[in-house]
Amino acid sequence: MICWLNPACHNPPNPDGTMFCTNCGIGLVVLRNRYRPIKALGGGGFGKTYLAEDIDKLKEKCVIKQFAPQVQGTAALQKAKELFEQEARRLQQLGDHSQIPTLLAYFEQDNRLYLVQQFIDGQNLLDEFKQQGKCSEQKIRELLLDLLDILKIVHQHKVIHRDIKPENIIRRSSDRKLVLIDFGASKQLTATIMSGQGTTIGTFGYAPLEQMQGGEAYPASDLYSLGATCFHLLSGINPWEFWKKQGYGWIHSWRQHLQQSVSLELGRILDKLLEEDYQQRYQSAGEVLQDLNPAPPSVPPTVQPPQSSSPSPTPPSPPPALSTRQKGKLKNPLLTGGVILLLGLVGTEIYGYFRYEVFPVNPIFLITSPPSSFFLKTTLTGHTSLVYSVAISPDGKTLVSGSGETIKIWNLQTGKLKSTLTGHNDRVNSVAISPDGKTLVSGSWDKTIKIWNLQTGKLKSTLTGHTDWVFSVAISPDGKTLVSGSWDNTIKFWNLQTGELQSTLTGHNGRVNSVAISPDGKTLVSGSWDKTIKIWNLQTGELKTTLTGHTNWVNSVAISPDSKTLVSGSEDKTIKIWNLQTGELKSTLTGHTNSVNSVAISPDGKILVSGSWDKTIKIWNLQTLELKSTLTGHTNWVYSVAISPDGRTLVSGSRDKTIKIWRMP
Repeated sequence: MICWLNPACHNPPNPDGTMFCTNCGIGLVVLRNRYRPIKALGGGGFGKTYLAEDIDKLKEKCVIKQFAPQVQGTAALQKAKELFEQEARRLQQLGDHSQIPTLLAYFEQDNRLYLVQQFIDGQNLLDEFKQQGKCSEQKIRELLLDLLDILKIVHQHKVIHRDIKPENIIRRSSDRKLVLIDFGASKQLTATIMSGQGTTIGTFGYAPLEQMQGGEAYPASDLYSLGATCFHLLSGINPWEFWKKQGYGWIHSWRQHLQQSVSLELGRILDKLLEEDYQQRYQSAGEVLQDLNPAPPSVPPTVQPPQSSSPSPTPPSPPPALSTRQKGKLKNPLLTGGVILLLGLVGTEIYGYFRYEVFPVNPIFLITSPPSSFFLKTTLTGHTSLVYSVAISPDGKTLVSGSGETIKIWNLQTGKLKSTLTGHNDRVNSVAISPDGKTLVSGSWDKTIKIWNLQTGKLKSTLTGHTDWVFSVAISPDGKTLVSGSWDNTIKFWNLQTGELQSTLTGHNGRVNSVAISPDGKTLVSGSWDKTIKIWNLQTGELKTTLTGHTNWVNSVAISPDSKTLVSGSEDKTIKIWNLQTGELKSTLTGHTNSVNSVAISPDGKILVSGSWDKTIKIWNLQTLELKSTLTGHTNWVYSVAISPDGRTLVSGSRDKTIKIWRMP
């Protein structure tokens, strides 16, 4: 059978001797009068992969990768073309190894680029797993020994593979050896930091934190992916299934998902391979091999004379090129820039970034502009009651959470608890931080508002005046005015410096659930149990307009950075988008299956986040109003959400007593 090199054709089987494709009518092409495609293996969009015959070598099988973008002339495609060539050079560099495919040719023909490489006759480990089931510990040890020897050579050449997973490992039929394939995602490890921070590449579930968070890649990054691969083959569970729900949390409890236990020795090795912090992992393949094959204890000469002893095997030494980077001393991050193309894969543009897939269950993500979704970085436990409110400091370093009668201060970067503030004698329902990051304000069911020094945790003053629960607090952009909303149906204005009550606004005929101040400092918005939203002049306290449209109470309001758009979340399960200047209802978003309890807008005004009693967080494009993703992981109602000043960190507080920190890749 034969096939045609038309990337737009689905290549139906055509009998030998056919000169034109029965589907698209394109004529047969034999590349360089030598490489004859016989079967499409996959791909589309930006390129395809074909099984082929090398006519000059008695029809020996080979693989053709075709770079055939459907869109021309953009800088992104030019960069992709450069990186297609880079993969060819990488294979040429590494192809002397018997367990890495050999580059056979790289050329341009008919205005398309082609890469021809050795065909590996065998089955990838994912397919093998589907046929044979979970691996035994002995098979995992054999896998590690085989792959670590390959990675030693790869890393000695200062190459990081960056996409190790079962699909990219083939067991060769002829000798049962493992072959590492698909270096389309690989990167040269250099001694300098490359420009263009923010590009991310790898397979979710297998890629380590440093790859997904900042585009960094080290030898230790490949070792993490190897550990995730071992877990998949031991447990039968793709780590992607855990990753999409709990981020990297699964690596701390991987043993719980095994049906058969592993030895203490292998368990320790996998623990170290799967360390979240790359500096705590093995730093070289040689180090892992040493733990897999420890040198036998030395034998006294009187028991076994040297002349009759067998030489002890010498543990493999770390690659010389990496000797200065052992034990966490690898400091130079590899930051990829521009656009990276994963060769021979399917490519589609989604929300401004590219997604390439080999297998739909294992998406490979490549991000060339700010992405639209978050992954779970960590879960903070420590509160013994429901987490009702969260806030992030203006410098993005500190997280504040309110739960029960306490307030906790956390280091947002490390997740470390810094201090616990006590003083309220009932539930803390709302917290806010002043624009200078020095003052913390909390509102409570004890009907009081407390003002704290955020740096020292010292209580500065307690404000009284409300006759029912204080449900929401907000601070003006100039840091001078504090606004509080209460279930006594009123809104109060306070001088934040002196604590003096300035005025009380009445107008709602139901409990005030939420208050928000516009970034320009001119407007106050309040949402109430009376199903309305009221817009007030912040300077005068004058009621400007009342918005109706929700069919149940309004739980949360938020204002865009340009002070033009208002967002409201309601018990009616909807989110409404309003023009803040005119009061016009622009759109209603549906998707949550329970009350929308909290809404937040990113600093650039492009992303809307909503937290719901349906236990989910939804990410929306505020400009197109399209739902981008749904985050799951909380096991109970989501009460509060907040976005960091850089827009890359999302924090959520829940009835499940936890705080989850989500990051953009």
